[in-house]
Amino acid sequence: MKAKLLCVLLLVAMTTTMISCSPEALNSVSTTNISSTTKIVSYTYTTSEIETMALINDYRVSKGLNALKDINYISAKAEEHDTDMIAVNTVSHDGFVSRSEDIMKVLGASNVGENVAFNYATSQAAFTAWLNSPGHKANIEGDYTNFGMAIRLDASGKKYYTNIFVKI
Repeated sequence: MKAKLLCVLLLVAMTTTMISCSPEALNSVSTTNISSTTKIVSYTYTTSEIETMALINDYRVSKGLNALKDINYISAKAEEHDTDMIAVNTVSHDGFVSRSEDIMKVLGASNVGENVAFNYATSQAAFTAWLNSPGHKANIEGDYTNFGMAIRLDASGKKYYTNIFVKI
């Protein structure tokens, strides 16, 4: 019984370490599609998504870190998560393990992190909140090579943000 409890606690600790949560100019936007045996993904970035990715990359470069390259497939996964959060009217990392496993399988990623936010009116406000949260800031400053971003509005106009980081 103690061994089972220890295994569950270890799994929770590892998962918590990998993710974090929160309540809100890229020079070019990728036009390259990511393909696997069954998936070709096209993604059109909104102005807010481009602004948020630029804020993240500008910050990373200011800290001597590499800029991250956007990947359409990752942004599509982020969009799916926003849609799921809107459907259940809650901000969460539900499904993160499945999302990260899928991204690892399809893109060959070795590490995946995720930031979410809710109800921030501007990209700058969401980004600032992430920087003020140790877990989110760790993801922004993490050892990643690529990312994806989706920002979607619910019926009342509140924004849901999902930012997924990967190392390929």
